[in-house]
Amino acid sequence: MQLENFDVVVVGAGFFGAVIAEQVANKLGRSVCVLDRRLHIGGNAYSELDSDSGVEVHRYGTHIFHTNSETVWRYLQRFTHFTDYRHRVFTVANGRVYAMPINLATVCAAFGRIMSPDEARAVIAAEAAAHGASGRHGASGIGNLEDKAIASVGRTLYDLLIRGYTQKQWQTDPRELSADIIGRLPVRFTFDDRYFADRYEGMPVDGYTAIFRRMLEHPKIAVELGVDYFDVADRINPHQLVIYTGPIDRFFGYTCGHLGWRTVDFAREVHDVADFQGAAVINYADAEVPFTRIHEFRHLHPERAHAQARTTIYREYSRFAGRTDEPYYPINTGSDRAMLASYHAMTAAHPNVIFGGRLGSYKYLDMHQAIGAALKTFEHEVAPFFVREGMQPSDAAARRAALSALSA
Repeated sequence: MQLENFDVVVVGAGFFGAVIAEQVANKLGRSVCVLDRRLHIGGNAYSELDSDSGVEVHRYGTHIFHTNSETVWRYLQRFTHFTDYRHRVFTVANGRVYAMPINLATVCAAFGRIMSPDEARAVIAAEAAAHGASGRHGASGIGNLEDKAIASVGRTLYDLLIRGYTQKQWQTDPRELSADIIGRLPVRFTFDDRYFADRYEGMPVDGYTAIFRRMLEHPKIAVELGVDYFDVADRINPHQLVIYTGPIDRFFGYTCGHLGWRTVDFAREVHDVADFQGAAVINYADAEVPFTRIHEFRHLHPERAHAQARTTIYREYSRFAGRTDEPYYPINTGSDRAMLASYHAMTAAHPNVIFGGRLGSYKYLDMHQAIGAALKTFEHEVAPFFVREGMQPSDAAARRAALSALSA
């Protein structure tokens, strides 16, 4: 591999890296080498056929494409068509099944009676107010994750559906977790049980891996798998642009410390039934159940005919990530944020490196967010890099014209 012969080196073949590679090759006509330490493209969105059941599974957990961005939706449709799949999730708690996210059906089931939207609002508001008067945050504000959750959904729903699940997810008492770990918990006072409320949603007809193959099928793009960037970094020349989507702390040799992450483990099972649980994802909220959820991937593509009456499921277990584990969710404590700021300051010494993606930015990015961020990064950082490299400072008018043409 003659790495020094490429104009751009992309580290990581997930959505952020693949989108930038595709844009560089098609819009700039520049050569790109995409490196990935894994033996497949697609990052955590990678999908594959299970050899024992014939079901397409998501190796790193269920991925549903959804977005409100027309720009992202139109872009991805260059590489795939989408089904009309709408994601619905259920939670098992105390031996009963509840619809998630919390909606009017969930509230009625939890309280064991029929309620109007206004009645449900009043019940939750009363519980939130009662906790606000006695909770550890007092009247001054939200103190921890438990306080924030109860302020949003009330004590009954918190104890039933959130407390045990959160305990398992973070292996920490929710009262010891920062309130900013979770966003505002959605509560719908209608019977709308769709998991996502975005304008666009669906599953790629041919699966996720096919998207990446199409993105990266270009004579200007070379893909090298099973290659760790740090084993070849000494071949990078100053004139080359590096798009780095690996862990930002590893790039700097953990000089400021290790950023905190959660990871998940999956236990694969194949069952001789056509349908194991009746839904793609079911959460398990009870603290005594060791796993957080079960994925059954055949439900993601109900339009497909399966020759075998067999199904593949993954049980998901959550824990803190060690140094050799795949990081999934940034813990993002105050010390993590301070550490990240120190790493950001160090990036100034690497003007030919652009940090991005989930690991490079230390942000949990949904797929549509990674794609949107990559498109913006290409427009505002990657394309201008080559304009700067190819023109003298006096060529301001030509530079503006070139950038305008690239963004058209």
